[in-house]
Amino acid sequence: MCMTQNRNVVIVVGGGAAGVIACGFAAKTAEKVYLIEKNKLLGRKLRITGKGRCNVTNAADIEDFFKSVPRNPKFLYSAFYSFTNHDIARLLEKSGVALKTERGGRVFPVSDNAHDVANVLAKFALAENVELVSEKAVSLIVLDNKLVGIKTESGRKIAGKVIIATGGASYPITGSTGDGYVFARSCGHTVTELRPSLIPIITEEKWVRELAGLSLNNVSLTVFDEKGREIFSELGEMLFTHFGISGPLVLSSSAHMRDLGKRKYKISIDLKPALSLEKLDARILRDFGDELNKDLINGLDKLLPKALIPVMVRYAGLDERKKINSVTKEERSHLAQALKSLQLTPHSFRPIDEAIITSGGVSVKEINPSTMESKKIANLYFAGEVIDCDAYTGGYNLQIAWSTGYLAGISAAEKNN
Repeated sequence: MCMTQNRNVVIVVGGGAAGVIACGFAAKTAEKVYLIEKNKLLGRKLRITGKGRCNVTNAADIEDFFKSVPRNPKFLYSAFYSFTNHDIARLLEKSGVALKTERGGRVFPVSDNAHDVANVLAKFALAENVELVSEKAVSLIVLDNKLVGIKTESGRKIAGKVIIATGGASYPITGSTGDGYVFARSCGHTVTELRPSLIPIITEEKWVRELAGLSLNNVSLTVFDEKGREIFSELGEMLFTHFGISGPLVLSSSAHMRDLGKRKYKISIDLKPALSLEKLDARILRDFGDELNKDLINGLDKLLPKALIPVMVRYAGLDERKKINSVTKEERSHLAQALKSLQLTPHSFRPIDEAIITSGGVSVKEINPSTMESKKIANLYFAGEVIDCDAYTGGYNLQIAWSTGYLAGISAAEKNN
């Protein structure tokens, strides 16, 4: 087919969060939109986010969003203000998805079902002038330093402006296999180093294996850098695994540990954050009063999960077979201090395919922040995780997808750009 055309056509590659928004808004102006998605289901990764609940966005003021984006926040200024957290909320609620706000400003569907969000956005994307192409895009077609279309694995050539919304390199089972980076490099774009973010942590301590599968609620996790400065602290849930630690708290903390391996960090877990050392000692003493003739290891059931007791007794440097009636005030103090400051040493992150998001991507220096169009080649746009921007947990990463997807969609669909 002839790849030169005068029709206002937009091609969106990728049917994830950024892609469906880009597609839906492009369809409002463009004459024709093609959505190329190799998965049979749109929004596959979106359907499993937030443990299947989908943390849609955050209720924070937009200015506060920039504080939650550690990588290239200024690049997102136009995007965040062009399509805000209130805009995505209105779009979903208008489509029948009621929303609620939880701790930390996290916004979820009232149904706690990510499929409700994904289904509504899939319907939004597939307007009458949108054609869904259920195959893989394999290459961009460039003529005279201008992007004119794309080629699919079946050999089909489609002419139009192209939005790359293929996601990162995390969760490859959902289709995020790094295709967008290949397309970007083929057009001369720089792709910064790809690293995992929001990911489980491998610890140097091997005793964590004894606790594999143990989940802790309402604990506080604090991260210190190599200079002893606190860089993260939050209350929530965590999980011990055979390799180290995971769970919401740990995933959030991992985004703050840049260059783990090259730089050293320390993690401190407060198992009883609601109690001061003095109150905790009084609590231990009170519990001991009913168990005076038992061994220490058998006298902490009211205070700790059973699997955690022997680990904490050893960590405190105490004899687990010592009778409770002979435990000294100093030994109680050691136990209380251990419960308030369980130290772990992060060694490395799990593989990038286990990460929730990818840190790194197409250099923001090579993308127009007002339109998401490439500065390298005309008619090429980027949206979502493929761009070198990432945020902490709390709905901020999805807002990056919504906002950049919107900006790319309306910009690519403009007739005279």
